[in-house]
Amino acid sequence: MSLWSRISEVLSALAKGAPLSEVFARWSKPPEQTVAFTIAVIALGAKMAKADGHVTRSEVQAFRQVFHIPPEALEQAARVFDLARQDVSGYEHYAGRIGAMFGSGSKILEDLLEGLFHIATADDDYHPKENVFLEKVADLFGLEGMQFQSIRARCVSGYAADPYTILGASQEEAFPIIKAKWQALVRDSHPDLMIARGVPAEAVKLAEKRLIRVNEAFEKIKNAKS
Repeated sequence: MSLWSRISEVLSALAKGAPLSEVFARWSKPPEQTVAFTIAVIALGAKMAKADGHVTRSEVQAFRQVFHIPPEALEQAARVFDLARQDVSGYEHYAGRIGAMFGSGSKILEDLLEGLFHIATADDDYHPKENVFLEKVADLFGLEGMQFQSIRARCVSGYAADPYTILGASQEEAFPIIKAKWQALVRDSHPDLMIARGVPAEAVKLAEKRLIRVNEAFEKIKNAKS
């Protein structure tokens, strides 16, 4: 049975009145964990779009850019999305379960957070409520405060554009350490590695744009320390 066939079964349960959170919990153990992960990502993306109080067309389009859904499964995914976006409550449950699936420090979790940032900024308005939402999600993903600030600085134009923050570094660190952090970010943003982590092609293109900010930040620091 395919992933999306299993999700169709989940949707049937939802249609009978079962709460989304209960259905998610029922499908969150192997071998159905992939189904639970997919549902959680769709739900989390929908609730991200709702975080500032309303869902815009640009946010829905942004979701489709960073979380690839096969054309034949769009109807099922849309039903999960519509159910989840009715309100923002409950997002902590999904974020916590996703974090537990991968464990803190996973690059996949960082990719997911960047995807949520893309949704948040799709309407060109990074709302304070969206910041609270994403900061909490990052915490539930097990990402440290500096990691969150670094990802936010790379994803939100004009937000804390300090070059050290972008690289997840501090001014007190020696240049070789800062350089190593820059190299790690460049390596993690390599298209082949991102695709291997399951990042869709559209999201890879977005990462390439963010990499420009990473390289610019490193050049500023290198010039300042030379």
